[in-house]
Amino acid sequence: MLPTRVSIVDVAPRDGLQNEKQPVSTQDKLGLIQRLQQAGVKKIEVTSYVSPKWVPQMADNAAVMQALSSAPVRRPEGVQYSVLVPNMQGLEAALAQPLPDEIVVFSAASEAFTQKNINCSIAESIARYAPVVALALERGIRVRGSISCSLGCPYQGKVPPVAVYEVASRMKNIGVQEIGVADTIGVGTPKQTQAAMEAALKVYALENVSGHFHDTYGQALVNIYACLQMGISRFDASVAGLGGCPYARGATGNVATEDVVYMLHGLGIETGIDLDLLVEAGAYISSVLGRKPASRAGNALLAKRMAE
Repeated sequence: MLPTRVSIVDVAPRDGLQNEKQPVSTQDKLGLIQRLQQAGVKKIEVTSYVSPKWVPQMADNAAVMQALSSAPVRRPEGVQYSVLVPNMQGLEAALAQPLPDEIVVFSAASEAFTQKNINCSIAESIARYAPVVALALERGIRVRGSISCSLGCPYQGKVPPVAVYEVASRMKNIGVQEIGVADTIGVGTPKQTQAAMEAALKVYALENVSGHFHDTYGQALVNIYACLQMGISRFDASVAGLGGCPYARGATGNVATEDVVYMLHGLGIETGIDLDLLVEAGAYISSVLGRKPASRAGNALLAKRMAE
């Protein structure tokens, strides 16, 4: 039995754009967010409160959040904004702006990945988040966690499901309300995906587990389908397939929201998203970046429009 409805978080404004070398203006980011809202996307990851030294693309986080709280970009009813927060300094910066509905904290299922990137252990990385999570919850902000490299690591290779279970347990213990299992380098296959999800489901309820898949090896959609077979109904995706992973050669970025929605609608699963308007959002941001969308469904539908 597949879910009858799926909730999608479009991460393009944050995860999709953060690795782009060319600067994207605040106005263009707002144009993307506005188009996603018009297409019916209800959950959008809009920015991150990281140091501009490390992620220059997100240096305008305050300007983005300020603009989203005022006309003409004011959000429609029911739309929720999430922001990535790497530490207490990031949360304090977020609290100084119009409040997001949700913060996202992250760790990894790979010790090698964690040590290489933030110079500490998995346990230490999550312990650092404990006061961040506590303060966010105190302020009425929902907290979602993400487990990077759940299906494979660029440094250690395979990642066992028990590692996903251990990180999910640590996240749960500090108060994280929802957990995302992320295939950061896009190496996972359906069998691996289901094993990782089963590990997370030992800790979190079905409605609080989500999937985040990169399409490096072309497996993202089949991995999502494998999750649907388990009843999982929450996924991240990035319009136009924006994003990438600097740790995987040939990585093609996040799974495209257009492709996910096309598949889901073909399965008779509701998303609340207008695919035609979603394609327009992908075409808009791709034109800003000066290239075609990476979405196969998006390109096919755009070509069909041109032909008609």
